[in-house]
Amino acid sequence: MAGVEAHLESADYLQKRQLKSGSAGWLLLAGLGVSYVISGDYSGWNFGLEQGGFGGLAIAAVIIAGMYLALVLGMAELSAALPAAGGGYTFARRALGPWGGFATGTAILIEYAIAPAAIATFIGAYVESLGLFGITSGWWIYLAAYALFIGIHLAGVGEALKVMFVITAIALVGLLVFAVAAVGHFDLANLTNIAPTEAAGASAWLPHGYLGIWAAIPFAIWFFLAIEGVPLAAEEAADPERNVPRGIIAAMAVLLVTCVTVLVLTTGAGGAQEMSTSGNPLVEALGDGTAAKIVNYIGLAGLIASFFSIIYAYSRQLFALSRAGYLPRTLSVTNKRKAPTLALIIPGAIGFVLSLTGQGDLLLNMAVFGAALSYVLMMVSHIVLRVREPDMPRPYRTPGGAVTTGFALVIAVLAVIATFLVNPVAAGWCLAVFAAFMGYFAVYSRHQLVANSPDEEFAILAQAESELT
Repeated sequence: MAGVEAHLESADYLQKRQLKSGSAGWLLLAGLGVSYVISGDYSGWNFGLEQGGFGGLAIAAVIIAGMYLALVLGMAELSAALPAAGGGYTFARRALGPWGGFATGTAILIEYAIAPAAIATFIGAYVESLGLFGITSGWWIYLAAYALFIGIHLAGVGEALKVMFVITAIALVGLLVFAVAAVGHFDLANLTNIAPTEAAGASAWLPHGYLGIWAAIPFAIWFFLAIEGVPLAAEEAADPERNVPRGIIAAMAVLLVTCVTVLVLTTGAGGAQEMSTSGNPLVEALGDGTAAKIVNYIGLAGLIASFFSIIYAYSRQLFALSRAGYLPRTLSVTNKRKAPTLALIIPGAIGFVLSLTGQGDLLLNMAVFGAALSYVLMMVSHIVLRVREPDMPRPYRTPGGAVTTGFALVIAVLAVIATFLVNPVAAGWCLAVFAAFMGYFAVYSRHQLVANSPDEEFAILAQAESELT
């Protein structure tokens, strides 16, 4: 491996860094995929109405839904061919070498460390709107959420995935209740009640003009953000070559339906202007009443589902990078229940500090920066592997091949740029953090890689095979 050094570690090293295998079938994995994302239906996406109006956000959502569908089909192939806990890092490591692998893993870590912080602020807004015992949103709600759900994860993956599945099912019921109630409040005029500006192409449907469509993209991503985390469960899944692709595709099908339902009915019931700054849009769209109360309680479950599952995702990504030596190796040591203790706690502590800003929309944009950058690198990885390793065993093959993932690649590049349109300072900070991680790799960790970690073995074996042929 040019420019890097890898060393063999003892069996004891890997023994202390094992996850519990065979814990999830395709249905649990599909539930995990929906769980990652479902909070995006309950809050966050609506800030895109402020950027592009209903028309701009709707167009952005169609574009982004197409990108995610292509992305998911590409990742289904990669996860079946390379089933390891590193997910996107594993794919990019095989295709783009250690530098590309670490860059992808770092981008995913930025996404997954910040997304729960954004969700924590939305949890606070939903709790406050319940009006129980005078509770208001605050730091102690964020702390309680992190402490409780990290604690459950420390108990083991089987328990955590089952809890996630139940909470996600409840959250889906909440969306059904909302949809039935919102139909009675729907008014077509509410979709276009944001006054048009002087921007190019501005109209009632596009109040901020054509550029508003682009600026709405990061918020449209919130409808699907983190579904790419399903392959992170590969080492803990039963028959991952088959179940991971089935799980991620099934999750995407569900999320396409919820995206359309929530975008149209929330805006039509509550009004684009009113919903554009709401921390709990589904509840406010229904006004006062029994249905609003039910959705408020269940909406809290939806937010918790994503918060809970993304904690799982960041721990597995950090675990894989640490086990392979890219990050300090102590971060990948697992406890008696096969859960990576420090990989759960440290990003959680960072996320809690970020949540204290209380700025969910800003944190959302920062998480989207990491996500979109990782999508660029993962789609490049798919294309490179299709070209360079056409005979690599692929239990599942992406329909359309490199053309499909090439489309996702183009949209992902535009999404990265869009985060700078929305908030250049926030996106710039994320870029600086990404650069700092890459500097750490350049100076230190590229000389500390573990050659017999599963993710590195995939790449080293492939390199040896190519040299023989």
